[in-house]
Amino acid sequence: MASKNQKIHGIIHTAAAACAGVGGGLAQVPGSDAAVIVPLQTAMISAIAAEHGVTLTKAAAADILLTFAATTGGRWISQVLVGWVPGVGNVINASTAAAITEAVGWAANTYFSKNTTDVPVA
Repeated sequence: MASKNQKIHGIIHTAAAACAGVGGGLAQVPGSDAAVIVPLQTAMISAIAAEHGVTLTKAAAADILLTFAATTGGRWISQVLVGWVPGVGNVINASTAAAITEAVGWAANTYFSKNTTDVPVA
């Protein structure tokens, strides 16, 4: 049976891989991937919370995602600058989506490991 840390690693890496696929596949359509990436990241946060024994509503998970959303500014800049270039833009957007998802996931893990009693659940 996998440990809590192994499960969390799997959750984060799976979400990052999924977001990379979406970011790479939709690179030439600015902003279109957000409709898929945000729900993936929200589900990732909910799954991480569950591993820490916290049950979140989708709204609470989305609120937490917004807390970590400052990193999306860099993603938007990369998409505007090179996202439209076929090939190169796909690779850069995929890499950026994966890196940001990993960062959000590890930040959420740190948050829940320190704040399981102060998490908004409604």
